[in-house]
Amino acid sequence: MKKELKRELRHLYGAAILFFYYLKLPLLIGIPILYIFLDYERNIFLDILWLISLFLILKDIFVLLKRFKNGEKLWR
Repeated sequence: MKKELKRELRHLYGAAILFFYYLKLPLLIGIPILYIFLDYERNIFLDILWLISLFLILKDIFVLLKRFKNGEKLWR
């Protein structure tokens, strides 16, 4: 039972990584467009996804600037 739960948690973790890797920028741009221009009703789930995407993009920018400052390769 414990092995199966660990395997399923790994699957969920991998799915979350892929989801945010490909969708963080469209979510960051698209959700405000939905709310402002298309009069979409506020949704706490979408707000949380937007905040996570914002945090991940800010983290990427911070890591990029840190590598540039240290003289490392910007892209691996």
